[in-house]
Amino acid sequence: MNSLLQATASRHLDHPPPAEPRFALRLLRDLRFAAVVGAGAALIITLVVGHPETLYEQLLYSCFISVTGFAIVDSARLLLWPGPARTRAQWAALVALAALTAPVVHFSAVQAVGPLFLHPTPSLFEYPTLPRLSMVVLTFMVLVAGTWTIEHRENLQRARLEHHAAQLRAETIERQAVQAQLRLLQAQIEPHMLFNTLANLQGLIAIDPDRANAMLDQLIQYLRATLGVSRAESTTLGEEFAAMEAYLGLMGVRMGERLRYRLALPPELRQLRLPPMLLQPLVENAIVHGLEPKIEGGEVTLAAERRDGLLDITVLDTGLGPGQSPSKGGGVGVSTTRERLRVLYGERASILLAPGQPQGTLVRLTLPLETA
Repeated sequence: MNSLLQATASRHLDHPPPAEPRFALRLLRDLRFAAVVGAGAALIITLVVGHPETLYEQLLYSCFISVTGFAIVDSARLLLWPGPARTRAQWAALVALAALTAPVVHFSAVQAVGPLFLHPTPSLFEYPTLPRLSMVVLTFMVLVAGTWTIEHRENLQRARLEHHAAQLRAETIERQAVQAQLRLLQAQIEPHMLFNTLANLQGLIAIDPDRANAMLDQLIQYLRATLGVSRAESTTLGEEFAAMEAYLGLMGVRMGERLRYRLALPPELRQLRLPPMLLQPLVENAIVHGLEPKIEGGEVTLAAERRDGLLDITVLDTGLGPGQSPSKGGGVGVSTTRERLRVLYGERASILLAPGQPQGTLVRLTLPLETA
């Protein structure tokens, strides 16, 4: 899981928010908008005039005027002032350019599109008429309004990108803090078990050297099974079960016939990912606070199964039951595991502590399924 967090964080750091498109791409994007504006203007003019048969003519006139006009004004905007900030002087220059562009593109449309419909093409001196001047004013207004709309759209998109980048940075910082917290929690788990084992080994050396030697051999096997895994960022369910089997073998030397254990792991679940040493404190609790204080000992069952798209891991013992152990600290393993789950998975994981049936203690972990 930690490796997933690191991979995600590195992706966020290695891939900053995408830069703005180049001039040609931005211009083409804006000209598509200009074509839509031209088509909308043609439709409105046709409805106002009341001659629907002229819609095709109006489309050609309006789209020619809109696309050509925006190409001039928008090219100047992108080439001269490509940055996000726009000063009053720059806006004044764009408005002045739109005022100069409007009569030019309208006159060009009359000259270029008019002959297609056998319309007379006025000369430059014949061109100024009240209807045409009103269309020039309308063109100027559309160019200014369209340029402001494009600017506003770009500012919104830029703000979204900046917000997204800020979120990624915050998530990266949070993940780094989570990783540090997980390492601290893991550091609290590992020495606890080793100190208990070494203390028992020290006591056995004086009274039962052969058994102490067997325990030492089992400890070596346990360390071989767990040392590399415990330092890894994540492990598989199969490796975690192997580590717990080595641990139970170590405890079996200490408790003898008083300890029986059983592990049930379906083969198809062996490659599922989970944090290392997640089961260690739970299995240790079952022995230290459940079975060891019980005169006749008992059995520990460690099992995993898939249920409703989630992974269930249960640790069931036939010991004294919750709250019955004379040893202190019986809830440390559960509380530490619960904290690790909260940091790693949030609300997607849970841990249940309940009396076992007909006796003992049941601990059930519910985790999201994560494959290797």
